Amino acid sequence: MATNHDPTVIPMIERHRCDLPETNTSDPETLTEEAVLSFHNISYRETVQSGFPLRKKTQVIERLSNINGIMKPGLNAIMGPEDGCRSLLLDVLAARSDPCGLSGDILINGKPRPTNFKCTSAYVPQNDVVLDTVTVRDNLEFSAALRLPMTVTRDEKRKRIDEVLELLHLEKEQNIKPRCKEVRKRTSIAMELIAEHPIVFLDDPTTGLDLRTMTDIISVLRGMSKKGRTIIFSISQPQYSIFRFFDSLTLVASGKVMFHGPARDALEYFTSAGYKYESHNNPADFFLDIINGSFSDTEEECQEADEHKGHFERQYQVKEKLANMYAQSPLHSDTRIQLDQLLGEQNLERSSALETTCATPFWHQLRWTTWRSFQNYKGFPWVTVIQVIINVTLAAVVGTTFRLLQNVCTELQTRAVLILLLTGFQCMTSVTAGELFVIDRDRFLHEHSSGYYTVSSYFFGKLLAELIPRRLLPSTVFTLITYVTAGLRTSVKVFFTMAFTIMMLAYSASSLSLSLGAGENVAAITTLLMIIYFVFMLCFAGLSLDTDFLPVLSWIQYLSIPHYGFRALLHNEFLGQNFCPEHNTEEVSRCHNYVICTGEEFLEIQGFHLSSWGFWENHLALVCIMIILLIITYVQLLPLKKRIYC
Repeated sequence: MATNHDPTVIPMIERHRCDLPETNTSDPETLTEEAVLSFHNISYRETVQSGFPLRKKTQVIERLSNINGIMKPGLNAIMGPEDGCRSLLLDVLAARSDPCGLSGDILINGKPRPTNFKCTSAYVPQNDVVLDTVTVRDNLEFSAALRLPMTVTRDEKRKRIDEVLELLHLEKEQNIKPRCKEVRKRTSIAMELIAEHPIVFLDDPTTGLDLRTMTDIISVLRGMSKKGRTIIFSISQPQYSIFRFFDSLTLVASGKVMFHGPARDALEYFTSAGYKYESHNNPADFFLDIINGSFSDTEEECQEADEHKGHFERQYQVKEKLANMYAQSPLHSDTRIQLDQLLGEQNLERSSALETTCATPFWHQLRWTTWRSFQNYKGFPWVTVIQVIINVTLAAVVGTTFRLLQNVCTELQTRAVLILLLTGFQCMTSVTAGELFVIDRDRFLHEHSSGYYTVSSYFFGKLLAELIPRRLLPSTVFTLITYVTAGLRTSVKVFFTMAFTIMMLAYSASSLSLSLGAGENVAAITTLLMIIYFVFMLCFAGLSLDTDFLPVLSWIQYLSIPHYGFRALLHNEFLGQNFCPEHNTEEVSRCHNYVICTGEEFLEIQGFHLSSWGFWENHLALVCIMIILLIITYVQLLPLKKRIYC
């Protein structure tokens, strides 16, 4: 749920030396001290379905089990094997996971997280979702425009952008497009640092980067943590040059905690338990080797190990032993004492309701989403050029094939076939419109859940800036060239009426593609369904010229977008036409049964109303279809925003 009111904020202050800062109790949702995040008895269960569609089995899997811990200002690393637990724990703490399977309490300075916590904390996803068709600075300006309140002046925003660019060493790259992995990662982090939130979450920020870039990014994060920010991030297997910067380390595997405490104490913790550490080994590799069961901790245990024991069973036993060892350790006891101090005796009101609040009003969001969508459209000039070339070529071929149509009854069917081809072209080229929201899905999920914009501003911005020009250009080029080349009615009014009808048909067909593609359907299936639908409906529209066909399947016309467009174009083209030249018996004799000599006769045989309503009723139907399908598209975007895995 979005609101235009100022969101709940977590302002920053200078870092204090105390371990557990106090909170301002006058406003339970506003933090006035450093942000200390604590999590109490966190468990996460996921419902998984398997089997055939009609005989699916439902199974509940516990992904996280009774996890406790504290994340204070500093670098807080979450490590573990590649089983998804570390990223899941990060998402749970950042309120980016489905709250339905979550139990336990997550507090900020001993108080429940604000309902808009996603919008008052920074989150950098593992898959960078920055827009690479605009420059680095453009991306930061977009973030500053939507994440900073309207009270912040343009000069202040520009100054903030310059500071972040300097912090992440992006001054030289600010005017280039973030195409390479290194620049994309830095830009992704920079966009989240614009708002200066006290808690920053990062999901595997070093994945796919070289050692120099990894070290540079961790150094930047460490500098921020020294100024009082709480940096929480998951990381796979860091080098020692990176590991030595960590303040806090949390090791998780199979949904349980193997270690949680100061990173500098981790090595002593495991060696004191009997695990042998070699001086040349990387501590991070050493910990993960222990968790993965790569070697036994003591010689005595090695002798007792069953040689025929399976690898996975061995890993399970090792992880169970490590989890029990930590649960009985002094580190766990100290953590419990601090957690009890934070929790106190208060009765927390547990609520899974999470809100998305935005710092700017709707019209401001619409302006910026429209601007960025249009910049994205312009970022593919070669696509536009190819579209123009293809449309010009096809229009020239079609127009030449039907060149110089004569106003004689023998060419009446030919004229109708040409109009059917125009209808088919608009429908088939609309199939690709379904990808408009699909290709942006991950970016939308991240930015919306972070409070950049509401669903409505994103929806209308994309339609205005991308759908309209994408459909307007090819439709206009194809129609204009075909109209002139083929020799359709040479009337200004008829031409512009035809162009308007073509656009209505194109947007109605595109809205169908959007309604099928906006959800979580597979893109290939969506495209196949669209092609089948349009091919069938176009065949129906062509066969409808045979009046004997209509009584059998006349009900299909109410479900056919091409049908309404085809009828409107026929009405516009044939009304007022004379196909039998006056006083020319030879020409009249060529007309079948001497019947269809005027356009009105043809339209009446096809069941048209010759009044203006007979023409505009088709447009009304197209408008209604378009509105209904766009509403369906919008509604499908609403469940997507609940998938805040980003």
